[in-house]
Amino acid sequence: MSKLTKLTRGLLVVTAANIALSAASGADGALEYRILATSKTSTMDKEINEAAADGYRFAKAMGGKTANGGQEVVVAMVKEAGAAGRSGFRYKLLATSKTSTMQKEMQSLADEGYEYVDQTVFQTAFGGREVVVIMEADPAQKARSNYRLLATTKTSTMQKELQAAGSQGYVLFGLTVGKTEIGGDEIVAVLRKN
Repeated sequence: MSKLTKLTRGLLVVTAANIALSAASGADGALEYRILATSKTSTMDKEINEAAADGYRFAKAMGGKTANGGQEVVVAMVKEAGAAGRSGFRYKLLATSKTSTMQKEMQSLADEGYEYVDQTVFQTAFGGREVVVIMEADPAQKARSNYRLLATTKTSTMQKELQAAGSQGYVLFGLTVGKTEIGGDEIVAVLRKN
């Protein structure tokens, strides 16, 4: 078993444990989970929304090599045991290697009522590691947020850019390292301001 596979499995176990602990601390009853895994973001977008139609809500996501031997996006969904019907939540998955495109798409969805819930990195067929962002629309939420994405190859530059964004009231929500098709590693930060 490769080190990457062992690491991915270890991270999945830790993620599942964190989900269980955080959900158990806030729930009075039993919970039901649904694990979704696919190699296509368009398929995941469809499956997340189908799970939401069955009453589930997004819990956590991770991209990596699974036991099947392929690169997949794995998503955990959760609901209270016995809960029936729609959760009312809707989801969109965004995947791109261009941060300017990602920021525009995120802001467009935010203007429609979607909010950032998570991000991960997904291995593409072309050898890149795209950042995948999951957005959630909560029918009870009326506030609209502004998003900013920062991407750089240097941690010192990220420090400066985060500091500048923080002084404008932006809060860091996600941080990943993605790789473009031409081989450059980038630190990608997602920030939100209400």
